[in-house]
Amino acid sequence: MAEPFSSDSSDGIPVAPPGREALDALIARFPRQAFRAAEVLSETELPLYASRVPAGFPSPADDYLEASLNLNDYLIRHPESTFFVRVSGESMSGAGIFDGDMLVVDRLLRPRHRDVVIAVVAGELTVKRLELRADGPWLVPDHPDYPALRANPEAGFDVWGVVTAVVRSLRPPH
Repeated sequence: MAEPFSSDSSDGIPVAPPGREALDALIARFPRQAFRAAEVLSETELPLYASRVPAGFPSPADDYLEASLNLNDYLIRHPESTFFVRVSGESMSGAGIFDGDMLVVDRLLRPRHRDVVIAVVAGELTVKRLELRADGPWLVPDHPDYPALRANPEAGFDVWGVVTAVVRSLRPPH
């Protein structure tokens, strides 16, 4: 089995290799985390209406069906390398990511400056914003009560994937 966090990128950001083998290694390394591969999801088309829903005063705009929407196509660009993980904690609340949210994580995307990423730091998973500064990569929370972390590859830093979407249920389970 391949090492899950061994590949290096040309821009100095260690990136875990995509694919099922790397995911299996990650699951073995972090057994308490909930990971689910996107490629196993069923295809369901839902109606997509053309009019937007105002968040302010209601508008009597004409509602008509524009097309159908497949949430897999909308949320998942690379099914073979996309996974879901659940958030624990509030360090990214300023980015609209809250405790209990489900993150869509694409492991095929190259991380860029200011991307929200899933990273491994000293053997622990974390979700933070990646900042590429002159002194190297930093993992920055979007909450004033949490410190930024200098990402040191020698101390066990790897980017596991880029967060592409947040899924949140507004109705608690009964």
